[in-house]
Amino acid sequence: MLEFALKHPGPSAIRYPRGRVPEGCEYRTEIELGSGEILKEGTDIALVATGSCVIPALKASERLEKVGINALVINARFIKPLDKELLMAVSGRISKIITIEENVLQGGFGSAVMECLHEVEMNHVRIKRLGIPDRFIEQGGPDRLRAKYGINEEAILHAALSFMREPTFSN
Repeated sequence: MLEFALKHPGPSAIRYPRGRVPEGCEYRTEIELGSGEILKEGTDIALVATGSCVIPALKASERLEKVGINALVINARFIKPLDKELLMAVSGRISKIITIEENVLQGGFGSAVMECLHEVEMNHVRIKRLGIPDRFIEQGGPDRLRAKYGINEEAILHAALSFMREPTFSN
């Protein structure tokens, strides 16, 4: 992303979370402004993650597969601009989406996804947002804080299992 930002002719902001970059974070497709990438195809639920939440989402999807839930995983890459075309394509075939971000929920990535789908009247889609509550967050190790605020692999797994048990609805 740094290489992309340096070549981009306009302003860029890159968030560097604490901790080490986990293995498996290499990009599989060329980076284009506002484009996400599908890391794993799926049909039952979509996990749309940003930054440090991508690898835990991918690992949670592997565990979901063991219990018969086929989760699509997207590395959103960009919070702004969103990949609206990808979101619309996914929401056209999957009615449950979980957004995962290491950011405050109010006004964050998940909110932008909800607004995007509302604008194009994808009202059949149910969205669950995982992220940081809008309050002071104490200091601590990244792994402990991600677990506490529900954005680690285990929390994503449990959120997806719970969400899949909820009924779907249609317009």
